[in-house]
Amino acid sequence: MTEALNQPAGPDPASPASCDPGNIFSRVRVVLVETSHPGNVGSVARAMKTMGFGAAPGGLVLVSPREPDVLAHADAVAMASGADDVLAGARIVPDIETALAGTAFTVAMTARQREFGPPRLLPRAAAAQAHTVLAGADDAAMIAFVFGNERYGLPNEAVLRCSAVTHIPANPAYSSLNLAQAVQLITYEMRLALLDGQVPRGEAASDATPNIGYSGEPATTEQIESMFGHLQAGLAAIGFLDPANPRKLMPRLRRMFARAGLEREEVNILRGIAKRMLLTGGKPAGADAAGQVDDDIDKDIHP
Repeated sequence: MTEALNQPAGPDPASPASCDPGNIFSRVRVVLVETSHPGNVGSVARAMKTMGFGAAPGGLVLVSPREPDVLAHADAVAMASGADDVLAGARIVPDIETALAGTAFTVAMTARQREFGPPRLLPRAAAAQAHTVLAGADDAAMIAFVFGNERYGLPNEAVLRCSAVTHIPANPAYSSLNLAQAVQLITYEMRLALLDGQVPRGEAASDATPNIGYSGEPATTEQIESMFGHLQAGLAAIGFLDPANPRKLMPRLRRMFARAGLEREEVNILRGIAKRMLLTGGKPAGADAAGQVDDDIDKDIHP
C-alpha cells in the first residue's frame, strides 16, 4: 500500500527515460567527509536514488572514508538496496578541495554554531538558492551538499569552503538523525526545489535571493579559493595582514563574501585589486598566500 501511494503520476523528470544527459538533477552532488560506517554509505546511496540523484557518475563523493574499499563493502552494498548504480558511480577523493571541484554553490550540513562561517539557511531556503545558482550557471556547473563524520561532524576547514550552512531543525530534546536520514531530508528539499519550476538560465528561480537586475555567472569554488589565496597575499604585501598574527581577518572576509554570492566577474575584480596590492608591496603580481606564482594570472584578471 505504501509503495502504491508513493508512485509518481507520470515519468520522473530525473529519470534517464524522461530527460537528456544534461538533466539538472545530475548537477547535484552529495559529499560525505570521513564517513565511518560502510552501511551508512549504502544507505545514503539509497536515499539519493529515491530522490532522483546519483544517476550520473560522481553524484556521490567520499572524502577520506575510514574504509578504503567502502564502495565494495558488503554492508554498503546491502544497505544500498538496489542503488548499486549510485555506489558504482561514486568517487573517493583525498580532500574537500577535490570533492568540491567544479561547484558553483556548496552547502555544509552542520548544527554547530560558529562565530565565523558562511550564512546559515534553513534546508528549504538552501535548496531554493541552490536551484537559483544552477539556473544562472552554465550547464557544467554543480552544486554540492556536504555532510560530516557520523560522530564529529564537519571540520572547520570544510565548512569555511562552503557557500552556506544548513541544519535540520529537529526536536531540540532529541535531534539525533543518522547520516542517511539527513541526506534523505536534504535531497527531498532539493528535489522539490528543482521540480517547483525548471526555469531558463539567468532567470530567478525563487525569492531566495533579492532581485538586483542582471545576474552574472556564479564563480566556482576553485575560482573563489584561488581569489582568497591571492587576496591574502595582497593584504600581507601592503602590511594590512600580519601572516604571523592573522587574527580572524580572513574568516571574516570569507563570511562577508559568502553572503554576497560572488560572480566570476566579481572574483576577477577582486583578484585585480589583489594584483595591484602585490605590485605596490613589491611582490610578484600572481603570488598566492603560499608565495606560489601563477604565470597566467593576467589571462584571468581584468586590469
